Amino acid sequence: MAKIGIGVIGLGRMGQVYGSFVAAQLADACLVAISDSRPEAMRKFAERNSSLKTYVDYHDLLADKEIDGVVIVTPTHTHREVVIAAAAAGKAIFCEKPTALTLHETDEMIAAVEKAGVMFQVGFMRRFDKAYVNARQQIDDGVIGDPVVIRSIGRDPFRTSLEYANPAVSGGLILDMGIHDFDLLRWLMADEVERVYTEVASLVYPELLEVGDVDNAMMNVRFNRGGLGNVEVSRTAHYGYDIQTNVIGTKGALQIGYLQETAVITLTREGARHDVVPHFPERFGAAYTAQIEHFVECLRDQKPPKVTHIDARAALQIGIAATTSQHEGRVVYVSEVQA
Repeated sequence: MAKIGIGVIGLGRMGQVYGSFVAAQLADACLVAISDSRPEAMRKFAERNSSLKTYVDYHDLLADKEIDGVVIVTPTHTHREVVIAAAAAGKAIFCEKPTALTLHETDEMIAAVEKAGVMFQVGFMRRFDKAYVNARQQIDDGVIGDPVVIRSIGRDPFRTSLEYANPAVSGGLILDMGIHDFDLLRWLMADEVERVYTEVASLVYPELLEVGDVDNAMMNVRFNRGGLGNVEVSRTAHYGYDIQTNVIGTKGALQIGYLQETAVITLTREGARHDVVPHFPERFGAAYTAQIEHFVECLRDQKPPKVTHIDARAALQIGIAATTSQHEGRVVYVSEVQA
């Protein structure tokens, strides 16, 4: 069987991660081409991955007949135009989260994908992490009863660049980081968020305020069926990469995630110590690979992906509501967000 031809559009940090996965770890796919407006970035990547086509203009990549699907990892504010062009070219699409900065742009993307009849998957890799998959299965099996309370934490060990932190580029802390947690809330609780209230601060990196962003945010939510949730996102966890989720049910609870990376604890007179997960490639490397494997599998077998545009839109809507609450200092109902 011929391998699925994949093109990667955008060679930033995540674009290189995805490109490397496709090039080296997927048996049923091959990396055909890459596209980035920076020729030097493509040259350096191509040196490590031979026989790659390189395109400065992503439209030229989309015209390549050897490419069956594309992985779009350009800045969030460009997703709309790239996805619509990819759909018009008849390519299956994997798009990194968030889909866009507004619901209106996301709806335009969805309309283009549906009109073209192409597959569309969104990058919520935590749904492919073994711990989260196991937790969801236990919830489905009724092990903890009905889930009623959830707390999801995402802490980065350092801040991003000011250029990227600009909400006009990435959506800001809440949309860029919190959208993973909003997706988990819907998925693990099997319910929709009704309303959200946000508190934010910039306590360690005040320079983020210059571009309209913050370094810490906490959001309380209520679900349609009455359940409660809390999301914390932070850029100030200098000790390491800390991702965890707790779900409380009517019969028990689940604690998801880990902080210690290596299974060694050193015991001395000074006390006990262990290492900490440094960043996302170490914690979610297998999940990133698994979601691209799923993309290729769905493309090969002509079946719909597990993570759809419905999930992407719903998480974005919660994120926009939370961001609105940040700026307006009030409880915001998710249904208020329509554009």
